[in-house]
Amino acid sequence: MLPNDLDINGHMNNGRYLTLIDLMLVEYFVRTGFARVMMSNGWRPMSGGAIISYRRGLNPLQTYQLRFRLDASDDSWNYMRFEFVREGRVHAAGYMKGAAVARGGLVPNAESYAAMNLTPLSKPLPPAVAHWLAAEQGVMAASW
Repeated sequence: MLPNDLDINGHMNNGRYLTLIDLMLVEYFVRTGFARVMMSNGWRPMSGGAIISYRRGLNPLQTYQLRFRLDASDDSWNYMRFEFVREGRVHAAGYMKGAAVARGGLVPNAESYAAMNLTPLSKPLPPAVAHWLAAEQGVMAASW
């Protein structure tokens, strides 16, 4: 962690958690071959949002594990669960949604998964994701 990665309390700041999630996704895309598939099709990765809760701070030089899994998908979005864990305790956790995007908009998951010879996940959205998406609609509909 660099000094600008710290909040006023000396812990890793909110923005740094999200930056690390983005970097983790780049690694995931490279390891799974999805980066190559996106590039060959002229697609780009896009984050559509994230929800994160913080429970314990991470201090400079502390080690931690960033756990990640693809939890669910719908027609357009993929929902990834993440946890920042230190010594068996969750310090922060949440979900982010991501998709492949082309000039015409979001690439349907059926198409992006087929490009990798996979089928989209068929399990229902976790309740936490369903609640988040409902809240997201309210947030985006609100006006000043």
